[in-house]
Amino acid sequence: MTLEIPFSFEKFKQNPIVGIIRGYDWEKVRWIAGIYQEAGFFTLEITMNTEGASSLIASLIKEFPDLNIGAGTVCTISDYQKAKVAGAQFIVTPIIDEKVIEASVKDGLPIFPGAYTPTEIYKAWSLGATAVKIFPATQLGVSFIKDIKAPLNQIKVLPTGGVSLENIRSFFEAGVYGVGMGSSLLPKNMIDKKDSDELSNHFWAIKKQIVDLL
Repeated sequence: MTLEIPFSFEKFKQNPIVGIIRGYDWEKVRWIAGIYQEAGFFTLEITMNTEGASSLIASLIKEFPDLNIGAGTVCTISDYQKAKVAGAQFIVTPIIDEKVIEASVKDGLPIFPGAYTPTEIYKAWSLGATAVKIFPATQLGVSFIKDIKAPLNQIKVLPTGGVSLENIRSFFEAGVYGVGMGSSLLPKNMIDKKDSDELSNHFWAIKKQIVDLL
């Protein structure tokens, strides 16, 4: 059964960081989500190649109704349908799959499709992307964002990969809509230790870098 709780753009704008969770079980995901919410973060992505992803999405939506919970690594219509049934409030893809984008747009689900080149970025936007996930942004960096935003200033971009505590501010200064962060936001060593204070302090440090720009 689909849980029809809509994506909150208002909360996303308060802190436009998408935390990417991949490969963790329910116990750790639940622990992360609690600290995440307390630190004033609102948007979490569970990748569909995580074991039990659909169940994790559904459980998070039920237990953390104030968070935006979405599905990532959605590469096929089959992935999309599973995410939709689980109640995912937004969709993230690492690639451009026209069928997935079109289905998401038709269903009114925000979608952040992955693109790399200017042509791909424009195509994803033209298909109806809520914002285009520039992926992987690791090698491209902030200068690429600035170059893209010059001729394609109407396109909302969400770089993912390579965004860190050290450079997140420069991405927002370049005019991004938001960013996606995986291990740089959710360090494995902190999660494995389950040190709540350390992880919370890490979240707050990242948030502090951009709060005055929002």
